[in-house]
Formats: sequence, structure tokens, C-alpha cells
Amino acid sequence: MPEQPLMTEKPLDRIIVGEEVREAGFIMPRAHCHSYYELFYLENGVCRFFIENSIYDIHSGDFMLIPPGVFHYTRYIQGVCRRVIVHFNGGHIRPEVRELLPGREGFFSVMRIFQTPEAYRGRMNSHILRMLGEKRIADERSEPMLCALLQELFLLCSRECVFLQEIPEHIHTTDSQIVQAARFISSHYTEHISAEDIAAAAGYSPNYLSVKFRKAVGIGIHEYLMFIRLQAAALELVTTDDSITEIAFRCGFSDSNYFKDAFKKKYGVSPREYRKS
Repeated sequence: MPEQPLMTEKPLDRIIVGEEVREAGFIMPRAHCHSYYELFYLENGVCRFFIENSIYDIHSGDFMLIPPGVFHYTRYIQGVCRRVIVHFNGGHIRPEVRELLPGREGFFSVMRIFQTPEAYRGRMNSHILRMLGEKRIADERSEPMLCALLQELFLLCSRECVFLQEIPEHIHTTDSQIVQAARFISSHYTEHISAEDIAAAAGYSPNYLSVKFRKAVGIGIHEYLMFIRLQAAALELVTTDDSITEIAFRCGFSDSNYFKDAFKKKYGVSPREYRKS
């Protein structure tokens, strides 16, 4: 069986911060998304994200904010990459801090990239080291300290970072066909599309696109199509009163029982239980 995208549904009740060093060429085992926010900071190297049907290169001093439920996949493509990831939920950010960020409340509703100018990176790196230090201390004061440091981190970013207002459609142009394929899937997932349809939209043969897509994204074309359909169905389950069968058909599934099995495999509960919760 092909690997499915990983979806972490366990609620996050505390701030989690961690660091790792990746060598150039390291590739995530599989694509994933989760039910909380992820703030990704790259101290060194170059990292490539496949996210929201686009490909972005992240460089030293760059942040990427990934909202809950957003599919992403990472490759480390240049140099020794030291990255820090902070996981948190919406309740961890105080209202007065949100008011000082671009877009205010809307700041956390979309994926964002913001860059730390070189002159301020020393201060930013020192602050992140303080957060990592609290992880190592891990006493009864660490959680409130991390919460305070997270507020300060976003305040530092609001003061010192450059927020990208218009992100290019694709930064790595040699992968533009992969982006085309992903966008075709996102635009036509409600239809009965085939691998041949997707390949035609990207300008590749089905076999070549299949190999290239898996290499770039971390999962196959069929798995990505399934991910998009299930994500759309999950949203409809909690925003409409339509029957589960109607939602299944509207999201591109021709068999409601197959939809229920696939949904439970991804989310760990049946569509009916997901709607109730």
C-alpha cells in the first residue's frame, strides 16, 4: 500500500519547540499536516517547501508560518540546514500581540513567509536559543516562560522582519509542471479525473509525471488527490448539514462506503463521528 499523508489530530495543550540539523539531500519520509500551527525557522542552509500547491525556497533567517490542516512537504537542498520548529495553538497568542501583526487577526489564517534581515539575525537566533533552553530546563516554570517567549518572538518579528506581501507562484521554476499538476488536482478534485488528465495538464506523460511528482512532493499523485478530496470533505462535514453520501459524491468519490473507509483511515474516526466532535 502506498504511504498516506500523515495528519496529526491530537490536540496540542502546550507549546512544543525543537531543533534539528539536516544535511543537504535529506527528504521527509512523507508529506503531512497537523491540527495546530507550525512556525518553521531556518537558521542555516536552503530548504524547499511544497505547500498549498506551490514550491518555495526558504533561506537562512526565513520563517514560514503553517496554519492547521495545510499539507506540506520539505526537502533540504543546500548546505547544512539547522532548523527550529515551534508548534502552538491559537490560544497561545495574546490578542494584543495579534493586533501588532500584519493583517491582525487574519495573520494566522494563511501561510506566511517572513524574512529576518541579516543585521537582526543575531538577536533573533539568541531569542530562539532561549526558547530551546526552556525545553531543556523543563520545570514547572517552562510552559509559562515559553508562552511569554512566543509572544516576544512574534513581537520581534513584527518589528524586525520583512513580510512577503506577494509570494511568487513558484520559486523553483524547473518544478513548475509539478505545481501545475497539483493546482489541476485542487481545481478538479470534484470531478472524475484520471492520471492521464493530470499528466496532460502538466505536459508530461503519466509515468514520467508519477515519478517526478513523488520525488518532488513525497507522495504519489493518487495519494495527493485523495488527500485533497478528504480535506474538502472534512470541511463540509462541519460547515454543512448535507448527508455524508452527498458530501462524498460532491468531493469526487463515486462510492460512499469507500469514502467512509478512506476517511476513517486518515482521521481515525468515521465521518459521522468527526461531524459530532
